[in-house]
Amino acid sequence: MSDRQKLPALILAGGASRRMGRDKTTAPFDGRPMITWIVERLAPQVISLAINAPEGFPLGLGLPLVPDTVADRPGPLAGVLAGLRHAAATSTASHLLTVPADTPFLPSNLAATLCAAADDPTRIVLAASAGRVHPVVALWPLSLADDLESWLANPDNRRLQAYIARHPSLAVDFPLVETSAGSLDPFFNVNTPADLLSAERYLEALSK
Repeated sequence: MSDRQKLPALILAGGASRRMGRDKTTAPFDGRPMITWIVERLAPQVISLAINAPEGFPLGLGLPLVPDTVADRPGPLAGVLAGLRHAAATSTASHLLTVPADTPFLPSNLAATLCAAADDPTRIVLAASAGRVHPVVALWPLSLADDLESWLANPDNRRLQAYIARHPSLAVDFPLVETSAGSLDPFFNVNTPADLLSAERYLEALSK
């Protein structure tokens, strides 16, 4: 990808947050809604930023809201599809960067590092850390939109990994961050109240 400044990004905030017991994106993290941390981490790295969430989402933060185009909230792939359509209509980019709304420690070089590996316009570029791939943190070729829409037309097709397996892909590894509270995975995601407490401990350790 030659011009990294033209990369649009989408925060996937359409999940049901069942394990948290409340909307994760609005959960307070160090006194602010979780999603504001993701916006602050990601916005300086990209040319545009939007949020995938249902209509009526309470924290638009002045960003475009991109609801699913597939009914019944079928999962993150529907958010990716909505983001691909939005990016195609609003930019000249070849790829879209997606991240979840519950990862407050995203790397500051996330976009640049993934873009550096996007030398094949048909390849999905995925973030990885500690031996694990994070399929929601990825660069998606905009050219996949029609294929993804056809895939989602079958209600049995909902798994990210199954869709990715149908296409060329590459995982790019990111290092852990060493803190006084232990090794922090930059893609640590907050799914439960216990995860939120752990995230607060990591944040305190990072501020020392």
